Amino acid sequence: MQILVLYFSRHGSTERLARQICRGVETVPTASAIMRTVPGVSGECEAVAPPIPDSGPPYATLEELAGCAGLIIGSPTHFGNMAAPLKYFLDQTSALWLNGALAGKPAAAFTSTSSLHGGQESTLLTMMLPLLHHGMVITGLPYTEAAVGSTTSGGGPYGASAYRPEGARPALTEQENELARALGRRVADLASRLCGPSSGPLR
Repeated sequence: MQILVLYFSRHGSTERLARQICRGVETVPTASAIMRTVPGVSGECEAVAPPIPDSGPPYATLEELAGCAGLIIGSPTHFGNMAAPLKYFLDQTSALWLNGALAGKPAAAFTSTSSLHGGQESTLLTMMLPLLHHGMVITGLPYTEAAVGSTTSGGGPYGASAYRPEGARPALTEQENELARALGRRVADLASRLCGPSSGPLR
């Protein structure tokens, strides 16, 4: 059962969260994580990126999105919203919406920002909107995860996040790592419950 961790990262914090989320997914015995990114977009023309990135995970395909048992999407915060490259990829999923390919599957969101009040929560909430239109089952991080109530940087009930001021060390805090792993684990566990062989997908 594959959980797709799909993200765009410019300076690395969102990618670090994605890797921790994958670790959380892999703690569920029936699940495996696949990490994918999306190419940048250009104001000049559409096709400017090579088909395979120079480094990091491959670019996501719509076939991988349709075939996943769960989806976790991530983006840096750009003015309180997701970055354009991730939005551009999601804008191409109309065919999946028409045939209900993602309906009933669990989903979650994660983000990173370089300013303390940079719109982490609004970014997470707006990333959930296209997932709701696809009929996905949204999960966050409940306060039963102790770090949600004690973190002083990233992470909260809407999903995993990271706060990294400009010029700060690149590593995530232990609580940010812990909550990212918890989010991956929760989506993978929910996918196992919703899409397992005995239950069939929720429609």
